[in-house]
Amino acid sequence: MPLDKLSRPLKDLRLSVTDRCNFRCPYCMPAETYGESYRFLPREEILSFEEISRLTRLCVELGAEKVRLTGGEPLLRESLPVLIAQLAAIPGVADLTLTTNGYLLEQHAVALRRAGLGRVTVSLDSLDEDVFAALNGRGFGPARVLEGIAAAERAGLAPIKVNAVVVRGVNDASIVDLARRFRGTGHIMRFIEFMDVGNINGWEPEQVVPASEILSRIAAVFPLEPAEPNYRGEVARRYAYRDGTGEIGIIASVTQPFCGDCSRARLSTDGRLFTCLFGTQGTDLRGPMRAGASDAELRDIILGVWTRRTDRYSEERASRSPGGHDKIEMYQIGG
Repeated sequence: MPLDKLSRPLKDLRLSVTDRCNFRCPYCMPAETYGESYRFLPREEILSFEEISRLTRLCVELGAEKVRLTGGEPLLRESLPVLIAQLAAIPGVADLTLTTNGYLLEQHAVALRRAGLGRVTVSLDSLDEDVFAALNGRGFGPARVLEGIAAAERAGLAPIKVNAVVVRGVNDASIVDLARRFRGTGHIMRFIEFMDVGNINGWEPEQVVPASEILSRIAAVFPLEPAEPNYRGEVARRYAYRDGTGEIGIIASVTQPFCGDCSRARLSTDGRLFTCLFGTQGTDLRGPMRAGASDAELRDIILGVWTRRTDRYSEERASRSPGGHDKIEMYQIGG
């Protein structure tokens, strides 16, 4: 199993299958930048299902076990169950998952499960109608997302994780309500510190609600206790309700960085390989692949990228100057 310069193995692969999204969340794809005239990638620049499957198989041969489909919004990719079936058939894929905003999930849940998808993670930043409408940038309410979660549960796409990015002064008042809504359902509510992903989300340190504060707010209402990680490199710190009604997770990339155990690689919609969510240029795999590169040649490129990897952006964040790191936008490589 190849290791990077900090002795981290490649275990997780995240696949961005589209750069398009039906939401305009201000922390990812703000409407003022991504308006009706914005030009997303043309079809010919997007990896085909066969290309995605081929690169996934090569990464699995190098150690990847968990494969996650992201976007943009992955459910906007036409015929997505076809890709899921191809990925599910790759020997060595132990966990095949998808992250979605949930708006289209109700109509697709059964087909996704039948194709071989194991589980889903759904983004839901608030249960408050006005707050959620502002955060998705489209005026949508949370009801349709909740219906999508229920449909995913009926289809067997479990365990379901529900993610909320917490921004101070925007949706931090929703923390306890979200915990209450999913406590006892078998779903895992996860709270994510607002991160400086990309270059245009207006991130300021003052907007971050630290993991310690998130934990204390919930624990004041529903007592919690720490739980052991499920595996090395798990990004969320787990906390179980003391009354046995489930658990929450907190992802603290800002105040408690987890770079030391990061085992994730990301493949962008246009076929660039990134080794950090806060990466810059990435390494082109589409070009060599379409020029006729063999599996061995592509595998060598991926191996070279991983074994030279030194990324630990979150651990170095405090020492970086503002604007000094031109990062790829989150919608291009997923969360």
